[in-house]
Amino acid sequence: MKYKIEWAYKIKGQDSINFTSDWIDQEKAILVGDDIEKTGKSTGLTFYDEMGQTWNLKEMKKLIAEVEEEPHDVMVYFDGGFYAETNQAGLGIVVYYRQGKKKYRLRANELIDQMETNNEAEYAALHYALNILEEIGVHHVPCDIKGDSQVVLKQLEGEWPCYEENLNKWLDRIEEKIKKLGLKPRYQPIPRNENKEADKLADQALEGKAIHSKMQLL
Repeated sequence: MKYKIEWAYKIKGQDSINFTSDWIDQEKAILVGDDIEKTGKSTGLTFYDEMGQTWNLKEMKKLIAEVEEEPHDVMVYFDGGFYAETNQAGLGIVVYYRQGKKKYRLRANELIDQMETNNEAEYAALHYALNILEEIGVHHVPCDIKGDSQVVLKQLEGEWPCYEENLNKWLDRIEEKIKKLGLKPRYQPIPRNENKEADKLADQALEGKAIHSKMQLL
Protein backbone atom coordinates (compact mmCIF):
# COMPACT_ATOMS: atom_id res chain seq x y z
CA MET A 1 0.00 0.00 0.00
CA LYS A 2 1.22 3.47 -0.87
CA TYR A 3 0.54 6.61 1.17
CA LYS A 4 0.53 10.34 0.50
CA ILE A 5 1.25 12.90 3.24
CA GLU A 6 -0.28 16.35 3.51
CA TRP A 7 0.72 18.97 6.07
CA ALA A 8 0.87 22.71 6.62
CA TYR A 9 4.17 24.45 7.45
CA LYS A 10 3.84 27.28 9.97
CA ILE A 11 5.73 30.51 9.36
CA LYS A 12 5.69 33.09 12.15
CA GLY A 13 3.59 36.07 11.23
CA GLN A 14 2.54 34.65 7.86
CA ASP A 15 0.01 32.22 6.44
CA SER A 16 0.92 28.55 6.56
CA ILE A 17 2.19 26.85 3.38
CA ASN A 18 0.57 23.54 2.42
CA PHE A 19 2.66 20.61 1.18
CA THR A 20 1.79 17.24 -0.36
CA SER A 21 4.22 14.35 -0.77
CA ASP A 22 4.50 11.81 -3.57
CA TRP A 23 3.05 8.33 -3.04
CA ILE A 24 5.48 6.41 -0.81
CA ASP A 25 5.45 3.09 1.01
CA GLN A 26 4.19 2.78 4.56
CA GLU A 27 7.48 2.56 6.45
CA LYS A 28 8.95 5.53 4.61
CA ALA A 29 5.73 7.50 5.17
CA ILE A 30 6.02 7.00 8.93
CA LEU A 31 9.70 8.02 8.93
CA VAL A 32 8.89 11.18 6.97
CA GLY A 33 5.92 11.91 9.22
CA ASP A 34 8.12 11.62 12.31
CA ASP A 35 10.67 14.03 10.83
CA ILE A 36 7.97 16.54 9.91
CA GLU A 37 6.52 16.48 13.43
CA LYS A 38 9.97 16.91 15.02
CA THR A 39 10.34 20.29 13.32
CA GLY A 40 7.53 21.60 15.52
CA LYS A 41 6.42 23.78 12.63
CA SER A 42 3.77 21.57 11.06
CA THR A 43 0.03 21.32 11.51
CA GLY A 44 -2.65 19.07 10.11
CA LEU A 45 -0.28 16.18 9.34
CA THR A 46 -2.49 13.66 7.51
CA PHE A 47 -1.79 10.40 5.70
CA TYR A 48 -3.93 9.24 2.77
CA ASP A 49 -3.87 5.67 1.50
CA GLU A 50 -4.72 4.41 -1.98
CA MET A 51 -8.15 3.29 -0.80
CA GLY A 52 -9.12 6.86 0.13
CA GLN A 53 -8.80 6.48 3.91
CA THR A 54 -7.06 9.04 6.13
CA TRP A 55 -4.84 8.58 9.19
CA ASN A 56 -2.88 10.65 11.66
CA LEU A 57 0.67 9.67 12.67
CA LYS A 58 -0.37 7.78 15.80
CA GLU A 59 -2.95 5.78 13.84
CA MET A 60 -0.38 5.03 11.14
CA LYS A 61 2.05 3.55 13.63
CA LYS A 62 -0.69 1.32 15.02
CA LEU A 63 -1.83 0.41 11.51
CA ILE A 64 1.59 -0.80 10.38
CA ALA A 65 1.62 -3.47 13.09
CA GLU A 66 -1.84 -4.68 12.11
CA VAL A 67 -1.35 -4.61 8.33
CA GLU A 68 2.01 -6.35 8.52
CA GLU A 69 0.30 -9.62 9.45
CA GLU A 70 -2.20 -9.50 6.58
CA PRO A 71 -1.44 -10.21 2.90
CA HIS A 72 -0.47 -7.01 1.07
CA ASP A 73 1.58 -5.78 -1.91
CA VAL A 74 -0.47 -8.20 -4.01
CA MET A 75 0.36 -8.88 -7.66
CA VAL A 76 -1.67 -11.34 -9.75
CA TYR A 77 -0.81 -12.95 -13.10
CA PHE A 78 -3.54 -14.93 -14.86
CA ASP A 79 -3.99 -16.87 -18.08
CA GLY A 80 -6.59 -19.14 -19.63
CA GLY A 81 -5.99 -21.89 -22.18
CA PHE A 82 -8.80 -23.36 -24.27
CA TYR A 83 -9.37 -26.64 -26.17
CA ALA A 84 -12.21 -26.14 -28.66
CA GLU A 85 -12.38 -29.92 -29.29
CA THR A 86 -13.36 -30.66 -25.68
CA ASN A 87 -14.73 -27.26 -24.58
CA GLN A 88 -12.32 -27.40 -21.66
CA ALA A 89 -10.26 -24.58 -20.22
CA GLY A 90 -7.04 -24.62 -18.25
CA LEU A 91 -6.77 -21.80 -15.73
CA GLY A 92 -3.36 -20.68 -14.50
CA ILE A 93 -2.61 -18.06 -11.86
CA VAL A 94 0.44 -16.78 -10.01
CA VAL A 95 0.10 -14.54 -6.95
CA TYR A 96 2.95 -12.63 -5.34
CA TYR A 97 2.32 -11.03 -1.96
CA ARG A 98 3.89 -10.02 1.33
CA GLN A 99 2.83 -11.10 4.79
CA GLY A 100 4.73 -10.20 7.92
CA LYS A 101 8.33 -9.65 6.87
CA LYS A 102 8.16 -12.37 4.22
CA LYS A 103 7.33 -12.49 0.52
CA TYR A 104 5.46 -15.41 -1.04
CA ARG A 105 4.63 -16.81 -4.45
CA LEU A 106 1.51 -18.91 -4.90
CA ARG A 107 1.02 -20.96 -8.08
CA ALA A 108 -2.24 -22.72 -8.90
CA ASN A 109 -4.21 -24.11 -11.80
CA GLU A 110 -7.56 -25.72 -12.51
CA LEU A 111 -9.28 -27.57 -15.34
CA ILE A 112 -12.92 -26.67 -16.02
CA ASP A 113 -15.49 -27.86 -18.55
CA GLN A 114 -18.22 -26.27 -20.67
CA MET A 115 -16.21 -23.31 -21.90
CA GLU A 116 -17.13 -21.72 -25.23
CA THR A 117 -14.18 -19.49 -26.20
CA ASN A 118 -10.65 -18.55 -25.27
CA ASN A 119 -11.92 -15.18 -23.98
CA GLU A 120 -14.26 -17.00 -21.61
CA ALA A 121 -11.30 -19.06 -20.38
CA GLU A 122 -9.41 -15.84 -19.64
CA TYR A 123 -12.33 -14.46 -17.63
CA ALA A 124 -12.63 -17.75 -15.75
CA ALA A 125 -8.91 -17.61 -14.93
CA LEU A 126 -9.20 -14.15 -13.40
CA HIS A 127 -12.26 -15.18 -11.40
CA TYR A 128 -10.30 -18.21 -10.18
CA ALA A 129 -7.46 -15.88 -9.11
CA LEU A 130 -9.88 -13.77 -7.07
CA ASN A 131 -11.17 -16.90 -5.33
CA ILE A 132 -7.58 -17.76 -4.39
CA LEU A 133 -7.07 -14.23 -3.01
CA GLU A 134 -10.15 -14.71 -0.86
CA GLU A 135 -8.80 -18.02 0.43
CA ILE A 136 -5.51 -16.49 1.59
CA GLY A 137 -7.24 -13.55 3.25
CA VAL A 138 -6.55 -10.69 0.83
CA HIS A 139 -9.00 -7.81 1.35
CA HIS A 140 -9.25 -4.00 1.23
CA VAL A 141 -5.92 -3.44 -0.50
CA PRO A 142 -4.77 -2.32 -3.95
CA CYS A 143 -4.10 -5.26 -6.23
CA ASP A 144 -2.06 -5.31 -9.46
CA ILE A 145 -3.70 -7.64 -11.99
CA LYS A 146 -1.63 -8.60 -15.03
CA GLY A 147 -2.54 -10.71 -18.04
CA ASP A 148 -1.95 -10.93 -21.77
CA SER A 149 -5.65 -10.68 -22.65
CA GLN A 150 -6.27 -7.06 -23.57
CA VAL A 151 -9.92 -7.91 -24.24
CA VAL A 152 -10.55 -8.95 -20.63
CA LEU A 153 -8.60 -6.13 -19.01
CA LYS A 154 -9.90 -3.36 -21.26
CA GLN A 155 -13.49 -4.56 -20.81
CA LEU A 156 -13.04 -4.64 -17.03
CA GLU A 157 -11.72 -1.08 -17.14
CA GLY A 158 -14.75 -0.08 -19.20
CA GLU A 159 -12.62 1.07 -22.12
CA TRP A 160 -13.93 -1.60 -24.48
CA PRO A 161 -17.60 -2.67 -24.72
CA CYS A 162 -18.66 -6.25 -24.13
CA TYR A 163 -21.54 -7.45 -26.31
CA GLU A 164 -21.48 -11.18 -25.51
CA GLU A 165 -24.00 -12.19 -22.85
CA ASN A 166 -21.84 -15.02 -21.51
CA LEU A 167 -18.82 -12.77 -21.06
CA ASN A 168 -20.96 -10.12 -19.40
CA LYS A 169 -21.91 -12.71 -16.80
CA TRP A 170 -18.23 -13.28 -16.06
CA LEU A 171 -17.71 -9.52 -15.86
CA ASP A 172 -20.47 -9.30 -13.28
CA ARG A 173 -19.00 -12.17 -11.23
CA ILE A 174 -15.55 -10.62 -11.23
CA GLU A 175 -16.77 -7.15 -10.30
CA GLU A 176 -18.96 -8.61 -7.55
CA LYS A 177 -15.98 -10.52 -6.10
CA ILE A 178 -13.73 -7.44 -6.25
CA LYS A 179 -16.39 -5.42 -4.43
CA LYS A 180 -16.84 -8.16 -1.83
CA LEU A 181 -13.10 -8.25 -1.10
CA GLY A 182 -12.82 -4.46 -1.12
CA LEU A 183 -9.97 -4.53 -3.63
CA LYS A 184 -8.69 -1.63 -5.69
CA PRO A 185 -7.66 -3.37 -8.94
CA ARG A 186 -4.96 -1.94 -11.18
CA TYR A 187 -5.23 -3.71 -14.52
CA GLN A 188 -2.11 -4.03 -16.64
CA PRO A 189 -2.02 -5.79 -20.03
CA ILE A 190 1.38 -7.43 -20.57
CA PRO A 191 3.04 -9.27 -23.49
CA ARG A 192 2.74 -13.06 -23.55
CA ASN A 193 6.44 -13.46 -22.84
CA GLU A 194 5.92 -11.70 -19.50
CA ASN A 195 3.11 -14.08 -18.57
CA LYS A 196 4.94 -17.37 -19.05
CA GLU A 197 4.35 -18.73 -15.53
CA ALA A 198 0.56 -18.41 -15.69
CA ASP A 199 0.51 -19.63 -19.30
CA LYS A 200 2.47 -22.77 -18.38
CA LEU A 201 0.13 -23.48 -15.47
CA ALA A 202 -2.88 -23.18 -17.77
CA ASP A 203 -1.29 -25.63 -20.24
CA GLN A 204 -0.48 -28.06 -17.43
CA ALA A 205 -4.11 -27.97 -16.29
CA LEU A 206 -5.20 -28.95 -19.82
CA GLU A 207 -2.69 -31.81 -19.65
CA GLY A 208 -4.24 -33.05 -16.42
CA LYS A 209 -1.44 -31.83 -14.12
CA ALA A 210 -2.97 -30.17 -11.04
CA ILE A 211 -0.73 -27.69 -9.22
CA HIS A 212 -1.26 -25.72 -6.04
CA SER A 213 1.94 -24.61 -4.32
CA LYS A 214 3.15 -21.79 -2.12
CA MET A 215 6.74 -20.89 -1.46
CA GLN A 216 8.58 -18.22 0.46
CA LEU A 217 10.86 -16.03 -1.64
CA LEU A 218 14.18 -14.62 -0.52
